[in-house]
Amino acid sequence: MDNPVFAEIQNRIDAAPVLLFMKGTPLFPQCGFSARVVQVLRHAGVPFASVNVLEEPEIREGIKQFSNWPTIPQLYVKGEFVGGCDIITEMYQTGELQTLLTDKGISQNAA
Repeated sequence: MDNPVFAEIQNRIDAAPVLLFMKGTPLFPQCGFSARVVQVLRHAGVPFASVNVLEEPEIREGIKQFSNWPTIPQLYVKGEFVGGCDIITEMYQTGELQTLLTDKGISQNAA
C-alpha cells in the first residue's frame, strides 16, 4: 500500500473489531449523523472504538477515498465497511445489524 494515509486507516481498522470514523467523539458528537450512529451502537450494546476525523484532516479526506463512500460517519466491523448513518440506522431497525455483529463474533449487551 503506497498511500501512508490508507495504511494508517487500515491499521486502525485492523486494531478494532468495531470502529466508527465520526465527527467528534462518542461523548461529544459534532454532527447529527455521527450522534445517531453512536446512539444505535449504544442501544445495541456494542463496544466500539472511534476516530475523530475533525482532529485529523488527512484521515477525514482519506477515509472517503479508502471506502469509496463520500460521507462520514463510516462504520467498520471486523475490517469490513458496513455503511453510513442511514444504512446503519436501517440495519438496526430491521435487526440486520445485530445479525451481522453476531455473525462476526461481536458481543452485544443490549440495554
